[in-house]
Amino acid sequence: MTPLTAAETYLQDFHQRQVGVTSAAFAHLQASSPAGIWASSYDVLTSLVPSVDTPLSVLDLACGDGHLLGLLAARQQAQLQLLGVDMSEAELAAARAVLPASVWLQQGRGQALDVPDASIDCLVSHMALMLMDDIEQVMREIRRVLRPDGQFAAIVARTFLLGEVNDVFMRVFKPIASDALPPLRFGDRRTGSETGWRELLDAGFADVAFDDIDVPWTPTPGELWAALLDTYDIDRLDHDARQLLHGAFMEAVAHLQAGDGKIATGWGLRLVRARAA
Repeated sequence: MTPLTAAETYLQDFHQRQVGVTSAAFAHLQASSPAGIWASSYDVLTSLVPSVDTPLSVLDLACGDGHLLGLLAARQQAQLQLLGVDMSEAELAAARAVLPASVWLQQGRGQALDVPDASIDCLVSHMALMLMDDIEQVMREIRRVLRPDGQFAAIVARTFLLGEVNDVFMRVFKPIASDALPPLRFGDRRTGSETGWRELLDAGFADVAFDDIDVPWTPTPGELWAALLDTYDIDRLDHDARQLLHGAFMEAVAHLQAGDGKIATGWGLRLVRARAA
């Protein structure tokens, strides 16, 4: 078995400590695009899985605590086979506690899926692929397990925070991070752009399409800061650096508060879709 990279080791530790943090951040917030409005960014992906009476296999890569699989299981499609793979055993334990026993869950990495060739009709992934090392190998594995004409759909990061608050955050974060944040590279830069995704999907996929997905949110500054504490880079800061960032950020965003004390922001995501050619 290939040893975990430094980034993977950190991510595994983070999700051991912060089980369910991704679904806690996104499951309760509506998602929108020019194409429509969904209950959450997870529902964007479930809407792409056909509701059919024929056999259908769906693999959730980096399934976390199983929230997306739970949405699909709630459909009660008689011939729907659900599979989930995640690197974190703690997240998988949380998934096993809430999902039906019929959902197949396995600890694993995207670079080496223990799934037979051409056995999956739909592969979905929520907020994970942009973090994975050796993304070219991950995409080869995704293509390997998908049946011809199988569907690939992933939600990935597009921008950090929506609106002016993103510029404000970056302005105070970067000087602190340059002094206090240990170097650690997550994923491949190509996953941050449509051009990069087209390159990654060039071999073995067709009908590549993108949609910008916004997840609007109007938190108080305190609520926003609490959410930021659960992001990887701020988690990696030591206590003193986090306290310094907290003070600088709270002061910098004060002018963005509306009359009710809240800030208009949210998360900027991207939906990537393709068909296995």
